[in-house]
Amino acid sequence: MAAAPAAAGSGAGRGRRSAATVAAWGGWGGRPRPSNILLQLRQGQLTGRGLVRAVQFTETFLTERDKQSKWSGIPQLLLKLHATSHLHSDFAECQNILKEISPLLSMEAMAFVTEERKLTQETTYPNTYIFDLFGGVDLLVEILMRPTISIRGQKLKISDEMSKDCLSILYNTCVCTEGVTKRLAEKNDFVIFLFTLMTSKKTFLQTATLIEDILGVKKEMIRLDEVPNLSSLVSNFDQQQLANFCRILAVTISEMDTGNDDKHTLLAKNAQQKKSLSLGPSAAEINQAALLSIPGFVERLCKLATRKVSESTGTASFLQELEEWYTWLDNALVLDALMRVANEESEHNQASIVFPPPGASEENGLPHTSARTQLPQSMKIMHEIMYKLEVLYVLCVLLMGRQRNQVHRMIAEFKLIPGLNNLFDKLIWRKHSASALVLHGHNQNCDCSPQPQFLSFTSSNPFCFRNKYLLLNNQELNELSAISLKANIPEVEAVLNTDRSLVCDGKRGLLTRLLQVMKKEPAESSFRFWQARAVESFLRGTTSYADQMFLLKRGLLEHILYCIVDSECKSRDVLQSYFDLLGELMKFNVDAFKRFNKYINTDAKFQVFLKQINSSLVDSNMLVRCVTLSLDRFENQVDMKVAEVLSECRLLAYISQVPTQMSFLFRLINIIHVQTLTQENVSCLNTSLVILMLARRKERLPLYLRLLQRMEHSKKYPGFLLNNFHNLLRFWQQHYLHKDKDSTCLENSSCISFSYWKETVSILLNPDRQSPSALVSYIEEPYMDIDRDFTEE
Repeated sequence: MAAAPAAAGSGAGRGRRSAATVAAWGGWGGRPRPSNILLQLRQGQLTGRGLVRAVQFTETFLTERDKQSKWSGIPQLLLKLHATSHLHSDFAECQNILKEISPLLSMEAMAFVTEERKLTQETTYPNTYIFDLFGGVDLLVEILMRPTISIRGQKLKISDEMSKDCLSILYNTCVCTEGVTKRLAEKNDFVIFLFTLMTSKKTFLQTATLIEDILGVKKEMIRLDEVPNLSSLVSNFDQQQLANFCRILAVTISEMDTGNDDKHTLLAKNAQQKKSLSLGPSAAEINQAALLSIPGFVERLCKLATRKVSESTGTASFLQELEEWYTWLDNALVLDALMRVANEESEHNQASIVFPPPGASEENGLPHTSARTQLPQSMKIMHEIMYKLEVLYVLCVLLMGRQRNQVHRMIAEFKLIPGLNNLFDKLIWRKHSASALVLHGHNQNCDCSPQPQFLSFTSSNPFCFRNKYLLLNNQELNELSAISLKANIPEVEAVLNTDRSLVCDGKRGLLTRLLQVMKKEPAESSFRFWQARAVESFLRGTTSYADQMFLLKRGLLEHILYCIVDSECKSRDVLQSYFDLLGELMKFNVDAFKRFNKYINTDAKFQVFLKQINSSLVDSNMLVRCVTLSLDRFENQVDMKVAEVLSECRLLAYISQVPTQMSFLFRLINIIHVQTLTQENVSCLNTSLVILMLARRKERLPLYLRLLQRMEHSKKYPGFLLNNFHNLLRFWQQHYLHKDKDSTCLENSSCISFSYWKETVSILLNPDRQSPSALVSYIEEPYMDIDRDFTEE
């Protein structure tokens, strides 16, 4: 930490002025220029030279200057704070000065947080800005870190109360003054030191919130294995502290990213993966390993996520009250503080907080105190929801990390899924919580309310995919067995191997509860995307007839078609999730196609359905793929039921036409390029390959390539499409031949061996222009452009 520059003439009542002070005054005998001092302090703050702290001025000068600028006496207080916080001080006077400074800054911070910014608008230089400009932030960092200094073998100590005041002032300054949080983030030794302050309950909340803000802007991820006694620190947290600590963990165990994973190009991600392999484990992976090495860590998280909350009956007034609490307390720090104070004072039977009815006018927006605690039940429920979200997120990340197999076993053992099922109605899916809840450090556009966070957990992590039958109860598992028996097909091995003691209890499993909510969700709700993704995750992987029938019997197909056709859904994200789910639900399932044809029973309805499909193939191509695969299987079966469906189903008849397939194929290849491939749209490439693989099976691959060539010429862009497809297939080889997971997914979802995928791509990329199945045979020499470098520009 840089020491403060030497301050000539810095004491009170000194007869001489420092050169810096003289410059600020505009020369000997000059009048102080209002903006000059602040500009020089700002410059010094950026360069580390010149004016940087209040101690470089005399008290007389600061007092006189304060009369004009109305700095609320902050520079003078900082001058006294510096004088009373030296190494040999007893810090008693220092703490009194902090008590004077704190309210000057907390008022601004409360106004800033609650968006009542009259104060900051009326004051040219707000208190927090002046506090930072005159070196207050650096001084508090030095005071907080005094315990790291040893004098004659003994470390200095400061009281928890004093540390708490310093932390609160620092946090308020970070909230109101731009750049302070980033400067603190650059002090790595200070950030690590902050973790040690969480050992005390009195300073835990302030420390945790400050750390969270700092880590949110820190360029390099902190390593938890550098935190002294991490295992002991975390093990000694009570459940509420652990829940708050999860807000910090959310930052430290997630890979640092600049955007949505789906939006990153596969080129960039592949390059990053190669770089990561050469560099070894990332900081996030190291942090995950550090946490999993703490005894009982995952078990405690599971208990936190599933802990029940006592709740009165859900009357209309209760639900309205909870909604208003969300609006009034939209900052997690405020809520945590109120909960902590109420709990502490309840324990000691002292004066405690009484909360006004939501919406009531309170001075400064703060609750009053009274003789007994009157913490509304609705606020307790809200607090419970907020910390459960943080815990679920941490579990979600761990389930996708390097130690995921270990975490899978542990959360199954600790019955996380049955616990979430028991909380579903009370905490996870409340309509009253759909709009207002925003976690600390998040904004209104975040998917951080209970519903999407829960649905993300069930759809995006491998746990519910690999152990999906834990989403059912015993009765529902028996139903799956009965479906297989009736269809005279082998029972799914995973169903037979499911440990019945770990599945959901009660009348309905988690999946069934989700389906019920999905049907009741308003047509315009954004939650429909997450709901469909979560249900689709149950069907994802190797196709299971029993799983499909389980959902079909509950009217899922009709509900999806209603949303696509009758409500004419406009949301692209929701449509994509519906098409993906519909594809998995119908794939290879004759009964599903019969149900489809029964619902889409008029040409008008069918045209609306086709319009939705054709409006965006990026969104609907998975359905096109599933129907194409199903058609191929049905055509090779000798069965009256299948023959009936083939003759009656509009959708199968439409897909069976070669012009339809060629139209899809042309558009699928045309809307993607190597440089724009992402995890979201790479499915278009794989769907185009499915169409050509099935054509190859029927010895029609040359025909399809010749038709593509004709379509190119008709569009007056000879070679453009086929050159692009050639480059895409070259990338496909680089991407998939080195990633077992992706290749397994392709094989399982298509029921086509991966070797056939590879063979087909190799045939298409054959450089022999005499081969009737090679792309180069259909690209005229003047238009040949097949050797482009994939390096991103």
